[in-house]
Amino acid sequence: LHAVASVQRAGGIAAFIDAEHALDPVYAQKLGVDIDNLLVSQPDTGEQALEIMDMLVGSGSIDIVVVDSVAALVPKAEIEGEMGDSHVGLQARLMSQALRKITGRLSNSNTTAIFINQLREKIGVMFGSPETTTGGKALKFYASVRVDVRRIETLKDGANPV
Repeated sequence: LHAVASVQRAGGIAAFIDAEHALDPVYAQKLGVDIDNLLVSQPDTGEQALEIMDMLVGSGSIDIVVVDSVAALVPKAEIEGEMGDSHVGLQARLMSQALRKITGRLSNSNTTAIFINQLREKIGVMFGSPETTTGGKALKFYASVRVDVRRIETLKDGANPV
């Protein structure tokens, strides 16, 4: 949201694809986001989210698009399926297809894309990091920059947490 606010302050147009349906407008405003001029979409499926992103980027009219989050980009087949059905690799395939299509458009339109993701634990890992990100390997491959943000400690002003 800081990046969105920065782009807006510079006169740019920002879009926020809220796949988690969790955007807090009050918090966003406190960070400097102009909510009234933020393009917000709350798609129902991963396909819908990525199609919206593709359309926005292809229009060449936005400067930054944020997808929150990759973990919430649930494929339509998984949403429509039964609980317990196996949908192995669907999200990874969805991300791979979308990124192949969107990458060139991002470059041509000079649009910045930020994909927020979450860490998951790999089961049974004996060596190396047990942590992984959702969405397969495509996002790691296509990313220009990856940033790992973690809480290390609570910031305090005297005795009060900030």
